[in-house]
Amino acid sequence: MMDHNRQPPADAMPVEAVLREDLAHGDIVLGTIGPILGHLLAQHDNSLFSDEIVARVRGMVADVARQVLRAPGDPGQSAQQEPDTAAEAQLTAELSGNIHFLVHCHAQALEYQLAKRLEQRSGIDPVLSPLMQALIASDDQATASAAMTLLAAQARFMQQQRRMELPINELPADLYHFVLTSWRTMAGHEQGDTPEAADAEQRLRITYDEGNSRAGLLSRIVSSLGAGISAALSVSHAGVALFASALAAASRQDRDLTVIATNDSQLARLALALRAAGLNPKEVEEQFVYLHPEVALPEGFEFLRGDRAAGLLAASGRRVAG
Repeated sequence: MMDHNRQPPADAMPVEAVLREDLAHGDIVLGTIGPILGHLLAQHDNSLFSDEIVARVRGMVADVARQVLRAPGDPGQSAQQEPDTAAEAQLTAELSGNIHFLVHCHAQALEYQLAKRLEQRSGIDPVLSPLMQALIASDDQATASAAMTLLAAQARFMQQQRRMELPINELPADLYHFVLTSWRTMAGHEQGDTPEAADAEQRLRITYDEGNSRAGLLSRIVSSLGAGISAALSVSHAGVALFASALAAASRQDRDLTVIATNDSQLARLALALRAAGLNPKEVEEQFVYLHPEVALPEGFEFLRGDRAAGLLAASGRRVAG
Protein backbone atom coordinates (compact mmCIF):
# COMPACT_ATOMS: atom_id res chain seq x y z
CA MET A 1 0.00 0.00 0.00
CA MET A 2 1.01 3.61 -0.37
CA ASP A 3 3.11 5.80 1.94
CA HIS A 4 1.22 9.10 2.06
CA ASN A 5 4.07 10.97 3.81
CA ARG A 6 6.39 10.74 0.83
CA GLN A 7 7.14 13.87 -1.14
CA PRO A 8 6.23 13.86 -4.84
CA PRO A 9 9.17 13.30 -7.16
CA ALA A 10 10.11 15.91 -9.72
CA ASP A 11 8.65 13.72 -12.43
CA ALA A 12 5.51 11.73 -11.57
CA MET A 13 5.09 10.36 -15.07
CA PRO A 14 6.25 6.74 -14.45
CA VAL A 15 2.95 5.88 -12.72
CA GLU A 16 1.06 7.37 -15.66
CA ALA A 17 3.03 5.17 -18.02
CA VAL A 18 2.16 2.08 -15.95
CA LEU A 19 -1.52 3.00 -15.79
CA ARG A 20 -1.62 3.94 -19.47
CA GLU A 21 -0.19 0.54 -20.41
CA ASP A 22 -2.62 -1.30 -18.11
CA LEU A 23 -5.52 0.78 -19.45
CA ALA A 24 -4.57 -0.01 -23.05
CA HIS A 25 -4.57 -3.70 -22.17
CA GLY A 26 -7.96 -3.23 -20.56
CA ASP A 27 -9.21 -1.55 -23.74
CA ILE A 28 -8.24 -4.64 -25.72
CA VAL A 29 -10.21 -6.79 -23.28
CA LEU A 30 -13.21 -4.48 -23.59
CA GLY A 31 -13.11 -4.82 -27.36
CA THR A 32 -13.39 -8.60 -27.09
CA ILE A 33 -16.41 -8.73 -24.73
CA GLY A 34 -19.10 -8.45 -27.38
CA PRO A 35 -17.54 -10.75 -30.00
CA ILE A 36 -16.66 -13.43 -27.44
CA LEU A 37 -20.12 -13.38 -25.86
CA GLY A 38 -21.68 -13.47 -29.31
CA HIS A 39 -19.59 -16.49 -30.22
CA LEU A 40 -20.40 -18.34 -26.99
CA LEU A 41 -24.11 -17.60 -27.18
CA ALA A 42 -24.24 -18.91 -30.73
CA GLN A 43 -22.92 -22.31 -29.69
CA HIS A 44 -25.16 -25.22 -28.73
CA ASP A 45 -22.69 -27.05 -26.52
CA ASN A 46 -23.99 -26.53 -22.99
CA SER A 47 -20.50 -26.99 -21.59
CA LEU A 48 -19.73 -23.52 -22.92
CA PHE A 49 -22.32 -22.02 -20.56
CA SER A 50 -20.80 -23.30 -17.34
CA ASP A 51 -19.58 -19.81 -16.57
CA GLU A 52 -22.16 -17.90 -14.53
CA ILE A 53 -21.85 -14.64 -16.44
CA VAL A 54 -22.22 -16.17 -19.89
CA ALA A 55 -25.22 -18.20 -18.75
CA ARG A 56 -26.80 -15.12 -17.21
CA VAL A 57 -26.28 -13.05 -20.36
CA ARG A 58 -27.78 -15.82 -22.47
CA GLY A 59 -30.79 -15.96 -20.16
CA MET A 60 -31.35 -12.21 -20.37
CA VAL A 61 -31.18 -12.15 -24.18
CA ALA A 62 -33.71 -14.97 -24.44
CA ASP A 63 -35.94 -13.28 -21.87
CA VAL A 64 -36.04 -10.04 -23.87
CA ALA A 65 -36.99 -11.99 -27.01
CA ARG A 66 -39.78 -13.78 -25.16
CA GLN A 67 -41.18 -10.55 -23.75
CA VAL A 68 -41.41 -8.93 -27.15
CA LEU A 69 -43.02 -11.97 -28.75
CA ARG A 70 -45.58 -12.13 -25.93
CA ALA A 71 -46.37 -8.42 -26.12
CA PRO A 72 -50.05 -7.48 -26.60
CA GLY A 73 -50.80 -7.10 -30.26
CA ASP A 74 -47.66 -8.89 -31.45
CA PRO A 75 -48.05 -9.16 -35.23
CA GLY A 76 -46.57 -12.65 -35.14
CA GLN A 77 -49.31 -14.26 -33.03
CA SER A 78 -52.89 -13.97 -31.90
CA ALA A 79 -53.69 -13.00 -28.30
CA GLN A 80 -54.24 -16.66 -27.36
CA GLN A 81 -51.12 -18.10 -28.96
CA GLU A 82 -47.81 -18.74 -27.32
CA PRO A 83 -44.90 -17.38 -29.38
CA ASP A 84 -43.44 -19.70 -31.97
CA THR A 85 -40.26 -21.31 -30.62
CA ALA A 86 -38.64 -20.83 -34.02
CA ALA A 87 -39.48 -17.13 -33.91
CA GLU A 88 -38.11 -16.91 -30.38
CA ALA A 89 -34.87 -18.57 -31.45
CA GLN A 90 -34.63 -16.29 -34.49
CA LEU A 91 -35.14 -13.11 -32.48
CA THR A 92 -32.74 -14.30 -29.77
CA ALA A 93 -30.09 -14.87 -32.43
CA GLU A 94 -30.74 -11.42 -33.90
CA LEU A 95 -30.36 -9.73 -30.53
CA SER A 96 -27.23 -11.76 -29.76
CA GLY A 97 -25.62 -10.33 -32.88
CA ASN A 98 -25.58 -6.79 -31.45
CA ILE A 99 -22.41 -6.12 -29.49
CA HIS A 100 -23.83 -3.12 -27.61
CA PHE A 101 -26.82 -5.15 -26.46
CA LEU A 102 -24.57 -7.98 -25.25
CA VAL A 103 -22.26 -5.57 -23.42
CA HIS A 104 -25.26 -4.06 -21.62
CA CYS A 105 -26.44 -7.52 -20.53
CA HIS A 106 -22.90 -8.32 -19.48
CA ALA A 107 -22.76 -5.19 -17.31
CA GLN A 108 -26.07 -6.10 -15.66
CA ALA A 109 -24.73 -9.56 -14.83
CA LEU A 110 -21.46 -8.17 -13.48
CA GLU A 111 -23.31 -5.66 -11.29
CA TYR A 112 -25.45 -8.40 -9.78
CA GLN A 113 -22.42 -10.63 -9.22
CA LEU A 114 -20.50 -7.79 -7.54
CA ALA A 115 -23.46 -6.90 -5.32
CA LYS A 116 -23.76 -10.51 -4.15
CA ARG A 117 -20.02 -10.84 -3.61
CA LEU A 118 -19.82 -7.67 -1.49
CA GLU A 119 -22.87 -8.76 0.50
CA GLN A 120 -21.22 -12.07 1.33
CA ARG A 121 -17.71 -10.70 1.89
CA SER A 122 -18.37 -7.32 3.50
CA GLY A 123 -22.02 -7.33 4.57
CA ILE A 124 -22.99 -4.57 2.11
CA ASP A 125 -26.74 -4.81 1.53
CA PRO A 126 -27.42 -4.94 -2.23
CA VAL A 127 -30.75 -3.09 -1.82
CA LEU A 128 -30.87 -1.00 1.36
CA SER A 129 -27.48 0.64 1.85
CA PRO A 130 -26.81 3.26 4.56
CA LEU A 131 -27.07 6.04 1.97
CA MET A 132 -30.40 4.69 0.74
CA GLN A 133 -31.66 4.64 4.33
CA ALA A 134 -30.60 8.25 4.79
CA LEU A 135 -32.30 9.33 1.54
CA ILE A 136 -35.54 7.54 2.48
CA ALA A 137 -35.48 9.31 5.85
CA SER A 138 -34.87 12.72 4.23
CA ASP A 139 -37.04 15.66 5.31
CA ASP A 140 -37.36 16.57 1.65
CA GLN A 141 -40.48 14.75 0.45
CA ALA A 142 -39.36 14.56 -3.19
CA THR A 143 -36.03 13.00 -2.20
CA ALA A 144 -37.64 10.50 0.15
CA SER A 145 -40.24 9.53 -2.46
CA ALA A 146 -37.63 9.07 -5.20
CA ALA A 147 -35.51 6.97 -2.84
CA MET A 148 -38.45 4.71 -2.00
CA THR A 149 -39.19 4.23 -5.71
CA LEU A 150 -35.52 3.40 -6.31
CA LEU A 151 -35.51 0.96 -3.39
CA ALA A 152 -38.35 -0.99 -5.01
CA ALA A 153 -36.61 -0.89 -8.41
CA GLN A 154 -33.35 -2.16 -6.91
CA ALA A 155 -35.14 -4.99 -5.11
CA ARG A 156 -36.77 -5.99 -8.41
CA PHE A 157 -33.39 -5.87 -10.17
CA MET A 158 -31.88 -8.34 -7.72
CA GLN A 159 -34.88 -10.68 -8.06
CA GLN A 160 -34.87 -10.43 -11.86
CA GLN A 161 -31.16 -11.16 -12.04
CA ARG A 162 -31.63 -14.25 -9.89
CA ARG A 163 -34.11 -15.41 -12.53
CA MET A 164 -31.86 -14.25 -15.39
CA GLU A 165 -34.50 -11.77 -16.57
CA LEU A 166 -34.18 -8.33 -18.14
CA PRO A 167 -37.45 -6.35 -18.50
CA ILE A 168 -37.48 -4.52 -21.83
CA ASN A 169 -38.64 -1.30 -20.15
CA GLU A 170 -35.35 -1.31 -18.20
CA LEU A 171 -33.29 -1.08 -21.39
CA PRO A 172 -31.59 2.19 -22.38
CA ALA A 173 -33.50 4.06 -25.10
CA ASP A 174 -31.13 3.14 -27.94
CA LEU A 175 -31.27 -0.58 -27.08
CA TYR A 176 -35.05 -0.49 -26.62
CA HIS A 177 -35.28 0.96 -30.13
CA PHE A 178 -32.92 -1.72 -31.44
CA VAL A 179 -34.98 -4.54 -29.90
CA LEU A 180 -38.28 -3.26 -31.31
CA THR A 181 -36.76 -2.58 -34.72
CA SER A 182 -35.30 -6.10 -34.84
CA TRP A 183 -38.67 -7.59 -33.88
CA ARG A 184 -40.59 -5.43 -36.36
CA THR A 185 -38.17 -6.27 -39.18
CA MET A 186 -38.42 -9.98 -38.42
CA ALA A 187 -42.23 -9.85 -38.32
CA GLY A 188 -42.30 -7.78 -41.51
CA HIS A 189 -40.21 -10.31 -43.39
CA GLU A 190 -42.60 -13.07 -42.36
CA GLN A 191 -45.95 -11.32 -42.75
CA GLY A 192 -45.40 -8.02 -44.49
CA ASP A 193 -45.38 -4.57 -42.94
CA THR A 194 -49.00 -4.53 -41.74
CA PRO A 195 -50.97 -1.88 -39.82
CA GLU A 196 -51.23 -4.41 -36.98
CA ALA A 197 -47.44 -4.57 -36.74
CA ALA A 198 -47.17 -0.79 -36.61
CA ASP A 199 -49.91 -0.59 -33.95
CA ALA A 200 -48.24 -3.25 -31.81
CA GLU A 201 -44.91 -1.44 -31.96
CA GLN A 202 -46.58 1.85 -31.12
CA ARG A 203 -48.23 0.34 -28.04
CA LEU A 204 -44.88 -0.87 -26.79
CA ARG A 205 -43.23 2.48 -27.38
CA ILE A 206 -45.98 4.35 -25.52
CA THR A 207 -45.35 2.30 -22.37
CA TYR A 208 -41.62 3.04 -22.37
CA ASP A 209 -40.20 5.74 -20.06
CA GLU A 210 -36.42 5.67 -19.67
CA GLY A 211 -36.57 8.15 -16.78
CA ASN A 212 -38.55 5.69 -14.68
CA SER A 213 -36.19 2.79 -15.32
CA ARG A 214 -33.80 1.76 -12.54
CA ALA A 215 -30.91 3.46 -14.33
CA GLY A 216 -33.01 6.60 -14.76
CA LEU A 217 -33.95 6.64 -11.07
CA LEU A 218 -30.32 6.11 -10.05
CA SER A 219 -29.23 8.99 -12.28
CA ARG A 220 -31.92 11.24 -10.80
CA ILE A 221 -30.86 10.46 -7.23
CA VAL A 222 -27.18 11.01 -8.04
CA SER A 223 -27.97 14.36 -9.69
CA SER A 224 -29.98 15.43 -6.65
CA LEU A 225 -26.96 14.88 -4.40
CA GLY A 226 -25.12 17.79 -5.98
CA ALA A 227 -21.95 18.53 -4.05
CA GLY A 228 -22.84 15.63 -1.75
CA ILE A 229 -22.07 13.11 -4.50
CA SER A 230 -18.95 12.13 -2.56
CA ALA A 231 -21.23 10.17 -0.21
CA ALA A 232 -22.17 7.94 -3.13
CA LEU A 233 -18.53 7.35 -4.09
CA SER A 234 -18.09 4.98 -1.16
CA VAL A 235 -19.31 1.53 -2.16
CA SER A 236 -19.78 0.47 1.47
CA HIS A 237 -21.96 3.51 2.19
CA ALA A 238 -23.86 3.77 -1.09
CA GLY A 239 -24.12 0.16 -2.23
CA VAL A 240 -23.06 -1.07 -5.64
CA ALA A 241 -25.92 0.43 -7.69
CA LEU A 242 -25.63 4.04 -6.46
CA PHE A 243 -21.83 3.78 -6.35
CA ALA A 244 -21.67 2.75 -10.01
CA SER A 245 -24.01 5.55 -11.12
CA ALA A 246 -22.18 8.16 -9.06
CA LEU A 247 -18.77 7.03 -10.32
CA ALA A 248 -20.01 7.11 -13.92
CA ALA A 249 -21.35 10.64 -13.49
CA ALA A 250 -18.32 11.98 -11.62
CA SER A 251 -15.76 10.45 -13.99
CA ARG A 252 -17.88 11.20 -17.09
CA GLN A 253 -18.04 7.61 -18.26
CA ASP A 254 -20.84 5.40 -19.49
CA ARG A 255 -22.46 3.50 -16.60
CA ASP A 256 -22.09 0.07 -18.24
CA LEU A 257 -18.39 0.76 -18.79
CA THR A 258 -18.07 1.87 -15.17
CA VAL A 259 -19.63 -1.38 -13.94
CA ILE A 260 -17.31 -3.39 -16.17
CA ALA A 261 -14.39 -1.41 -14.71
CA THR A 262 -14.99 -3.15 -11.37
CA ASN A 263 -13.88 -6.42 -12.98
CA ASP A 264 -10.35 -7.58 -12.23
CA SER A 265 -9.36 -7.15 -15.89
CA GLN A 266 -9.98 -3.39 -15.62
CA LEU A 267 -8.07 -2.38 -12.48
CA ALA A 268 -6.34 0.61 -14.10
CA ARG A 269 -9.66 1.94 -15.41
CA LEU A 270 -11.23 1.66 -11.96
CA ALA A 271 -8.33 3.41 -10.22
CA LEU A 272 -8.30 6.21 -12.80
CA ALA A 273 -12.08 6.62 -12.64
CA LEU A 274 -12.00 6.96 -8.85
CA ARG A 275 -9.19 9.52 -9.06
CA ALA A 276 -10.90 11.42 -11.89
CA ALA A 277 -14.10 11.47 -9.82
CA GLY A 278 -12.32 13.52 -7.17
CA LEU A 279 -11.28 10.90 -4.62
CA ASN A 280 -7.87 11.43 -3.09
CA PRO A 281 -5.36 8.57 -3.24
CA LYS A 282 -6.20 7.35 0.27
CA GLU A 283 -9.91 7.25 -0.60
CA VAL A 284 -9.16 5.35 -3.81
CA GLU A 285 -7.19 2.86 -1.76
CA GLU A 286 -10.15 2.46 0.61
CA GLN A 287 -12.47 1.56 -2.27
CA PHE A 288 -9.97 -1.02 -3.50
CA VAL A 289 -10.06 -2.64 -0.05
CA TYR A 290 -13.72 -3.47 -0.73
CA LEU A 291 -13.59 -4.12 -4.47
CA HIS A 292 -10.15 -5.74 -4.85
CA PRO A 293 -8.66 -6.36 -1.39
CA GLU A 294 -5.80 -8.38 -2.84
CA VAL A 295 -4.59 -5.54 -5.11
CA ALA A 296 -2.11 -2.79 -4.21
CA LEU A 297 -2.15 0.43 -6.24
CA PRO A 298 0.98 1.05 -8.31
CA GLU A 299 3.93 2.88 -6.80
CA GLY A 300 3.59 6.60 -7.31
CA PHE A 301 -0.22 6.56 -7.65
CA GLU A 302 -0.46 9.11 -4.82
CA PHE A 303 1.16 11.67 -7.09
CA LEU A 304 -1.30 11.21 -9.98
CA ARG A 305 -3.50 14.30 -10.33
CA GLY A 306 -7.22 13.96 -10.97
CA ASP A 307 -7.05 15.91 -14.23
CA ARG A 308 -4.32 13.60 -15.53
CA ALA A 309 -6.45 10.57 -14.60
CA ALA A 310 -9.39 12.09 -16.49
CA GLY A 311 -7.16 12.69 -19.50
CA LEU A 312 -6.03 9.06 -19.58
CA LEU A 313 -9.65 7.90 -19.37
CA ALA A 314 -10.70 10.24 -22.16
CA ALA A 315 -7.96 8.89 -24.43
CA SER A 316 -9.06 5.36 -23.61
CA GLY A 317 -12.67 6.25 -24.39
CA ARG A 318 -11.67 7.38 -27.87
CA ARG A 319 -9.82 4.09 -28.46
CA VAL A 320 -12.79 2.01 -27.27
CA ALA A 321 -15.23 4.02 -29.39
CA GLY A 322 -12.98 3.69 -32.41
